[in-house]
Amino acid sequence: MKYTYLFILFLLVTCVHSKAQENILITSPEVDQIIKGNHDPADYLPNNIINHPEEIAEGLVSGISADSLLSYLIQLSSFENRNTGSDTSSNTFGIGAARRWAYQKFEQFSEQNEQRLRPAYLQFDQVICEMGQHRNTIAVLPGVGPHRDEIIVVEGHMDSRCEEACDVDCMAHGMEDNGSGTALVLELARVMSAFTFDRTLVFMVTTGEEQGLFGANAFAEYCQNENIKIRAVYNNDIVGGIICGETASPPGCPGLNEVDSINVRLYSQAGSVISSSPSRLLARFTRLEYEENISSIVPVQSVINIMSQEDRSGRGGDHIPFRQRGYAAVRFTSANEHGNGNPSMADYHDRQHTMEDILGVDTDGDNLLDSFFVDFNYLARNAVINGNAMAASAMGPETPPAFTLEEIENGFRYEISDPNNYGTYRLGIRTFDNGTNYFDTLLTVNNPIDSIFGLMPETIYLITAAAVDSNGIESHFSEEQFENFVSDAEDIILPDRGITLLQNRPNPFDEATTIGIRVEQAVEYQQAFLSISDANGQELARYDIDLQPGLIQVTYSYYNHHFTPGTYYYSLIIDGQLFDTKAMIYAY
Repeated sequence: MKYTYLFILFLLVTCVHSKAQENILITSPEVDQIIKGNHDPADYLPNNIINHPEEIAEGLVSGISADSLLSYLIQLSSFENRNTGSDTSSNTFGIGAARRWAYQKFEQFSEQNEQRLRPAYLQFDQVICEMGQHRNTIAVLPGVGPHRDEIIVVEGHMDSRCEEACDVDCMAHGMEDNGSGTALVLELARVMSAFTFDRTLVFMVTTGEEQGLFGANAFAEYCQNENIKIRAVYNNDIVGGIICGETASPPGCPGLNEVDSINVRLYSQAGSVISSSPSRLLARFTRLEYEENISSIVPVQSVINIMSQEDRSGRGGDHIPFRQRGYAAVRFTSANEHGNGNPSMADYHDRQHTMEDILGVDTDGDNLLDSFFVDFNYLARNAVINGNAMAASAMGPETPPAFTLEEIENGFRYEISDPNNYGTYRLGIRTFDNGTNYFDTLLTVNNPIDSIFGLMPETIYLITAAAVDSNGIESHFSEEQFENFVSDAEDIILPDRGITLLQNRPNPFDEATTIGIRVEQAVEYQQAFLSISDANGQELARYDIDLQPGLIQVTYSYYNHHFTPGTYYYSLIIDGQLFDTKAMIYAY
């Protein structure tokens, strides 16, 4: 059934549009120039500048309101259908009314903050659900520092759907998916437009996500075509529900009606050769900034889980078009989802992608909702996490342009390139053997060139560096480097051709696992691939491998095939010859 669903999605995407996106433009010339960094910062300075990290953190925690989020969701629900192809002329029904209301909210927030928040539409032509022109609704808070030509984006898709992807008449309230993400973006625009940042913030609610990520793709393409510097993208999709459905796309939630109002999932591309991707490094940065700068002042602490995959298995979100163009992008999603979004399944009873994705129900017959499917306090906590990460991205110093690592006796020598002489740095250290998606150790150092000792021998270490400014805010992390510390080189015998097939981590695994191949030196070969097989020798998957010197990492999800708990095998094949095989255990 899972494969059938993916095939249906493929057919859907090919059927709902007939040509590529064209005529992508920002409807406001002023906003267009701000996004490009062509603005005078003096024009957007407030009378009272709030730009210190502690003030901003406290402002986020005290300012983000569950009541405000509820009010936005009530209004979004009133439009009844926000399908990408729904009505654009009505003032009360359809996507047009919804996006004009969002635009007006941005204008209202701007009026409350000295007209510093500037709204606009991103317009593009593309036939989706028989409609030829579409608009994302955006607002920008101009940066006023030396890096004002860099932007930080927070987004959530506004469009909703029922069982049929292009049903423009059904009651598609879309409260969890994705009224919750839209409300979060609006609330961040309201609160954060009172602050002042070095870099420019872009608050965006997109359209066309349910038919193929089209609104996000349009803005990503616009940025690529205009050479706009995107520092980070924070995508929010299904971020307010806490109740688990019968079905949930793997890695799913525990079971029907299980509740989780503490955990949040953070998805990002893992990366493959040599180091983690910029998106995975952004996910680690997001968690670090929360744990070190804001977790101590929130009334209820959240737990940020950095997931192994870029999204739920077989699914996708609006962060992906940005990552595909090389921008660092992550997705926030609730720990629990009410469904896997596939209402064509027999006996599908969950709310996601149905007319049942509503705000809540009246249980006592007084015509007032008293049992809600979106937890507004949980949604507010997710907004705080987003706002804190955005603020750190917008305020922080420049990322070190280069970071190198060299093995020395009993340790490593590192060198951080720092033309700005920040003087303080963070080293994020993890080991391949640990198998986690977060840092094992964080070191604060004061020298850009120094050595690290006291590490475990015969262990692959992956290390990245960030600069720290005078306010204690980290930059984004540099490209990850790796080295294998050995205690006595004479004791280590490299395998034939200097290639090592590493044990997968984690092992056993239940969501996804990473298989590593270390290549010590250039290899002459024609073809290499990694083969996954079951205990009967049946090949389940095959990945082509480029055996360039470095650490090659392949993330393998159990969703790739219908696993049952047990032992599976992975083999490295070079020029038709078996090089090595190792066992791994799936224990879902």
